[in-house]
Amino acid sequence: MLLIERHLLRQFAESVAAVAIVLLLISLGGLFADLVQEIAKGKVPATLLLSQLGLRSIRFLTLVLPLALFLGLLLAIGRLYAESEMAVLASVGLGPQRLWRPLFWVALPVVLVVGLASLWLAPLSAHKAKEMVETANRSFLIAGLEPGRFVELPGKGGILYVTELTPDGTRFGHLFVQREVEGRLDIVTAQDGNLKLVGEARRYLHLNNGFRVEGALGEQAFRMMRFGENDIRVPDREVGNHDDDLTATDSASLIATGKPAELAELNWRMAMPVFAAILALFALPLARSEPRQPQYGLILFSLLVYAVGMLLLLLGSGLIGNGRLPAAIGLWWVHLPMLALAAWMFARDGRLPRPGESQ
Repeated sequence: MLLIERHLLRQFAESVAAVAIVLLLISLGGLFADLVQEIAKGKVPATLLLSQLGLRSIRFLTLVLPLALFLGLLLAIGRLYAESEMAVLASVGLGPQRLWRPLFWVALPVVLVVGLASLWLAPLSAHKAKEMVETANRSFLIAGLEPGRFVELPGKGGILYVTELTPDGTRFGHLFVQREVEGRLDIVTAQDGNLKLVGEARRYLHLNNGFRVEGALGEQAFRMMRFGENDIRVPDREVGNHDDDLTATDSASLIATGKPAELAELNWRMAMPVFAAILALFALPLARSEPRQPQYGLILFSLLVYAVGMLLLLLGSGLIGNGRLPAAIGLWWVHLPMLALAAWMFARDGRLPRPGESQ
């Protein structure tokens, strides 16, 4: 590789990395806000905030990195045109098409990371995140309950207090629960008990040997009952939809099922690295500009190209999932025309007059 190509490679890589960091920080901010809302609704234990944030952020790599690669290359190559460096390179025989080598070596690792994240890391992390939440719903220890401390139940379902808790967090001793349900106060005490999970979302406190006091707030008429066994339902967490379940399914299992929804998810995963490579090829001709020409309009047009491509991929995935489009065709009806257009623009870009030459 020539010295000037190594210099351009470094410039391209720095630009792509800077854009990727900014986009990732923005994505993490949105993901953090969503997680806080889920914690407030009792879907996710507060102690799992950081682990869920890290695991779920991997899925954003498949969306952020293609855009970061595209914008980073556009900014870096556009700067070469704006500062007349492309004119200097053309004068020594390095036209736009000769930039393919540094562009390739910048795009290749990004495409590989997107492919790895889309086909393997993202499903694995989604499965792990889901598994951690499921485990937390079977254990009060992970959910943040500590012996000798008052804890609010999920969804403002009441106040819980225990004096003893087993190491696995499923059994407890000397329990106190206070709840307010439709204007009625409900206080329950029990000598011991355990946490039961019924189905996928319903959780119960199974209590032994205790008392229950209930009555309307603001009134003096309360009644007390003694029980040998009693179950108290803990507020449910919301169960994820089918699409969320597919994101946690590994790619090999999606192939084995052969159902339209699973094949649509598989085609989406395979589409992202291909889309990233096509965007990298688009970057070179789209970044062309004259010296001192404003680049903001160019960036907006390029974002339009990215948005149209993403919308077509989403449309294609939906058609495959509904069975209206054969899975064998996949999303190549989007990729091939875009690839052909990008290749034509890339080849044509080398024959355009360079800045400073006669038109």
